[in-house]
Amino acid sequence: MYAEERQQHIEELLGRAGRVAVIDLANDLKVSSETVRRDLDQLESRGVLRRVHGGAVAASRVGRAEESVAQRRDRNAAAKERIARAAMALVPPGFSGAIALDAGTTTGRLAEKLAQWQPEKAGTRLVVITTSIHIAAALAESPHLDVHTIGGRMRGITGAAVGASALAQLAAWRPDISFIGANGLHDGFGLSTPDSDEAAIKSALTRQARRAVALVDETKLGVESLVNFASLDELDTVITDAAPPPPLVDALDTAGVEVVLA
Repeated sequence: MYAEERQQHIEELLGRAGRVAVIDLANDLKVSSETVRRDLDQLESRGVLRRVHGGAVAASRVGRAEESVAQRRDRNAAAKERIARAAMALVPPGFSGAIALDAGTTTGRLAEKLAQWQPEKAGTRLVVITTSIHIAAALAESPHLDVHTIGGRMRGITGAAVGASALAQLAAWRPDISFIGANGLHDGFGLSTPDSDEAAIKSALTRQARRAVALVDETKLGVESLVNFASLDELDTVITDAAPPPPLVDALDTAGVEVVLA
């Protein structure tokens, strides 16, 4: 097999799995590990992948590349819809208490459903705390919700409040459930996101809640973004649309994290 054919094969594997191992590629392609490493070096120079210990990951799965809410809103829409429906099961009509919603497109889908929430008992109101101006706007007109917005410096790309003021306000709240988004959920690196200021907010939302629930679609599984904001053992539940890869399944099980497949 020529180098171009090997590299095309590696690209196809990365497209499906997001990660490749040198030893597996050497066995699969029937070449030496050194030949595989040269192929990976060439693919990295073209921006296709990023070398990591023992192999490589797709370039789209690392770093601090970040897109706006508008760019991401309709991507993987069906998966986000299923995740949002599954998350609503945690806030039934008989729920009494407070929840927090992180900024993001999947949490945004959940907000659309929460806007239609009605209590089992007349007069009951659900407290919703959010750092997102987009989510606050989506919930503002509901007669059954008490919406509290966290203020601070606003990140235009995500519409999330960040900074010292936002962190100080979050410290005063103890929601029953926090619904948190992430750019990556990895067996070794935990939950991560590209921006350090937003990572601090996500960390506070995770740690302040009595129950921390991560809403992540399949594209985030096994991914490492730039800044870690929580370890797996700080999570209670992950709601996703596909079975996580085996290393992540094992790590979540060890950490005692419930996995809900939507």
